[in-house]
Amino acid sequence: MPNKVKLLFLGDIVGNSGRKAVKIFLPELVKKYSPNFIIANGENAAGGYGLTEKVAEELFSYGIDVLTSGNHIWKKEFFPYLQKTERVLRPANYGENAPGKGWTIYTKENIKLGVINLEGRIFMRPLENPFTVGKFLVQEIKKETPFIIIDFHAEATSEKLGLGYFLDGLVSAVIGTHTHVQTSDERIMPKGTGYITDVGMCGAVESIIGMKINQALEMYLTMVPRKLEVEKSEKVKVEGIYLEFNKEGYTTYIERFRLINEP
Repeated sequence: MPNKVKLLFLGDIVGNSGRKAVKIFLPELVKKYSPNFIIANGENAAGGYGLTEKVAEELFSYGIDVLTSGNHIWKKEFFPYLQKTERVLRPANYGENAPGKGWTIYTKENIKLGVINLEGRIFMRPLENPFTVGKFLVQEIKKETPFIIIDFHAEATSEKLGLGYFLDGLVSAVIGTHTHVQTSDERIMPKGTGYITDVGMCGAVESIIGMKINQALEMYLTMVPRKLEVEKSEKVKVEGIYLEFNKEGYTTYIERFRLINEP
């Protein structure tokens, strides 16, 4: 067992621009941090909505170990791949017959990392309680490893903070996703759990959360719903967080990052 375990977590990857950003910057991040594990949220990686097998495999080829997701993972054509892989997760608090798996124990370099994906309920779907589902899964995974991280895919900052305090001391880190806007509140909570409300996104810098600006503005001005398209840009960014855990599984160091290219 190493003296410390190092984790890179990349924010929501949005479409081709996000994948481009990961391809550009991940080698630099690996060189700087030498992480044992690389996790990313990939629910928007294929065209801005959902995932495909081809896109998931592309992201794995860049060095990502596990992809988490959220409310946009449910493309029927992706269900067969979701059923057969343990490297792409869907939120664990959907019904028990939902396709795929909400958690995994990923082994690399003889280290076991528990990864749990949860989805919030405030301003989102009325799913099973992420607090009780999360605590149950943590107790099961702790039988095998002290290293456990949670991707909490949620809208409300208060709900994310609530889960952070609820699981403080029980997990290595609670990492918020979904809003695509990186927050500046990274911290180590009182009992040793690393926390950030939202880790941000990977995608076009000049965009509205990764999507085309003119389309989003049209929707806000007319209030007519529409499907937004990914903003394609040469100027892209990667946002995420780096954490170090001690042998007991607690966070000893946390650092957020944002890298932007200048084409």
